[in-house]
Amino acid sequence: MKRLLIWAPLTGFALLFAVVATGLFAPADRTVRSALIGKPLPAFAVPALVPGKPGLSSAAMAGQGPRLLNIFASWCVPCIAEAPQLMRLKAAGVPIDGLAIRDTPGAVTAFLSRGGDPYARIGDDRASAVQLSLGSSGVPETFLIDGDGRVVKQYVGDIRPDQVDAIVAEWRALR
Repeated sequence: MKRLLIWAPLTGFALLFAVVATGLFAPADRTVRSALIGKPLPAFAVPALVPGKPGLSSAAMAGQGPRLLNIFASWCVPCIAEAPQLMRLKAAGVPIDGLAIRDTPGAVTAFLSRGGDPYARIGDDRASAVQLSLGSSGVPETFLIDGDGRVVKQYVGDIRPDQVDAIVAEWRALR
């Protein structure tokens, strides 16, 4: 019995080491997913942010066919990196609406002049109220919305070049 007790600390240490190593080599997915997947958009209406673009509302998005809702900000570095992919999606015919988070009209106008303007509508969400109601945890984030105004899919982070073709295919499947 005493011989078994001598090995207890070493066994405990080995078990602790195995748990820590498992966490290091296979970390958990810490992506925060929206609870709205498969559910209708929450009711919202935000004013236009830039001249020449209408504001954004959940009512305007329903019945318009499938589209993307991109949550962005002019001060967001990954949003700048995402701009060429959004322009490719627009060129493929995918309608995109934008929700600008905690931004100003001048900054968004400059952002769009640098990276291109893929948006049909841009809403002003200065307090991030709509962003939070969508279950979004940051910028950029994009939601695929079906023609009935339901959230079909969420793309967390910037859209990468290798994702564009798959997003176009998913959008076409909803038409």
